[in-house]
Amino acid sequence: MKEIKNLYIGAINPFALTESLTGRKIDWQKKESADIMEDALETDYSELFDMKYNSPLYAGLKLNDQNMAEPVDPSNITIRGENDTETPDLSNIKNLDELEKLGIKDINKKRIQSLILSRGILNVRLELPELDKTLSKTRLSSSLADLVLPFGTKKDHTPTNCTWKISLDFSRDTSEFSGPVQGAAGNSYFIAALSAVVWANPNLILHKNRVTGRAVSRLTSIQFYSKGGEKDAPTKKIEVSDKMVVNEFNNIPVYCRPNEGTEIYPGIYEKAFAKWILQSDSDKPAIKKTAFGDPVKASAQLNNKTPRYYLTSTRTGEELYSIVRSNSMSYKTIHPMTAWTYGSHDDYTGINLVGNHAYTILGWAVRNTRRYIIVRNPWGITEQEGLNNTAGILCSFDKTFWMPANTIAKEGVFAVEINTFQELFAGMGVAK
Repeated sequence: MKEIKNLYIGAINPFALTESLTGRKIDWQKKESADIMEDALETDYSELFDMKYNSPLYAGLKLNDQNMAEPVDPSNITIRGENDTETPDLSNIKNLDELEKLGIKDINKKRIQSLILSRGILNVRLELPELDKTLSKTRLSSSLADLVLPFGTKKDHTPTNCTWKISLDFSRDTSEFSGPVQGAAGNSYFIAALSAVVWANPNLILHKNRVTGRAVSRLTSIQFYSKGGEKDAPTKKIEVSDKMVVNEFNNIPVYCRPNEGTEIYPGIYEKAFAKWILQSDSDKPAIKKTAFGDPVKASAQLNNKTPRYYLTSTRTGEELYSIVRSNSMSYKTIHPMTAWTYGSHDDYTGINLVGNHAYTILGWAVRNTRRYIIVRNPWGITEQEGLNNTAGILCSFDKTFWMPANTIAKEGVFAVEINTFQELFAGMGVAK
């Protein structure tokens, strides 16, 4: 098998990023919320989820020849000032053919929005998204760069218009796989891994990792295990307080937050992980620097097992399905399993399947002889349409202990037919 070295998996949660940039809580069930997201991120919704479109969800990354992500050299990053503009100069354009100078190709194939004929002059409106991409992975607004760009030498960082505060009670809720919801950092690999560990080994989270008060703030002690490579550090217990980064305007956590209720462990673990890999002594680590990594290794860093990798390009859907089943009991995984996608694919057009993104594998299912792998998007949201083909419940072998996973467009859980999984996912792995 081809050796897996450094993976740079991570797509920023656009819902969390939009709320952080706008400074307000948004009702994502409303139709106009998509327009708010497009305006805030300066990108068409349909082009947010694939690296080939210069999406801001991959700030700091570029697509390589292997259709995977790799870091952009910091010297190639340009920070756009608040008063800067990237509107192209059209004064010298005399005919349609000359639009190629601006990067507009196949002008005769562009979609016409409207035609108006008045006094012998035909006014034509064309869809030219190439002229409206004012934000990309290599040219960022200062507000976005401050929030998400994982570069710089500072180990400690608080984004503009944000503060650190205690917003939830660590002990008021139990640890559940649906708890971790990724925030405005490109660390889906870690959030997916955390969800996988909670799903397979819930006793590893929260129950053993509490230390009572020092000064006026309680500290939590969390164990991480070195597995080598990037986003790693020597094996160590990390202590952090309950303070999280929240937006000063809406009081919502900027980075990892709970799906619902008062469970604070997702943000605590993300913060401790940042402090660990940065080898920082500060209780305010630069969480954005956790961006881009390996979800299988991250699982092993949490449970101290061996990361095992399975590339989809060398296996059939049936073989991948068998691997999931071999790590499951009664339909659910009993070892932490995660998967990741390619950087780009024609079918990465919505939040169900996102390019260069990590997912938690929850188990397997059979419906009408068709076989599925059940996954969870760490953004905690799915769309009603697309790959969600098995409405119902992923049953577990002991319902008195294991929380069921709902696949009816809830909590980011959905089903992928095994051959579709083989085509659209780049790889998967388990820590055991």
